[in-house]
Amino acid sequence: MEKRISARGIIIDNDSVIMMFRRKRKEDGSFKEYYVLPGGGVDGEESLEEAVLREMKEELGVDVNIVDFIGRDEGADTIANFFCLTILDGIPTLGGPELEKNSEDNYYEIRNVKISELNKIDVMSKDMIIKAYEKIRN
Repeated sequence: MEKRISARGIIIDNDSVIMMFRRKRKEDGSFKEYYVLPGGGVDGEESLEEAVLREMKEELGVDVNIVDFIGRDEGADTIANFFCLTILDGIPTLGGPELEKNSEDNYYEIRNVKISELNKIDVMSKDMIIKAYEKIRN
């Protein structure tokens, strides 16, 4: 089976990172709450850079500048590629498929999460966020 390749954006805003808060109803009726970095799968012949630019426009409604490639995280079924970004134009507003699918059972919300709070929330790729934060701070 071919692994799903994705491009994810890390947008540092002062001492926070822009994240997508998720709440999904599980089969037993309870909810799972967690955070993800905005981004998604690479379409067709799209480059990683093109994918991250498109995803930020779709999900957040912003135009971004790629500061740097931060790294790659390979799992059993996926290869996630992380980019440090800055916003060129726009204010992050939920859009695209996330807005269309947004419901009580499958909830999406854009949140600024303080870097100092990362260890208190359920989020993957904390190490990539810290690397991007350090790059922006230096």
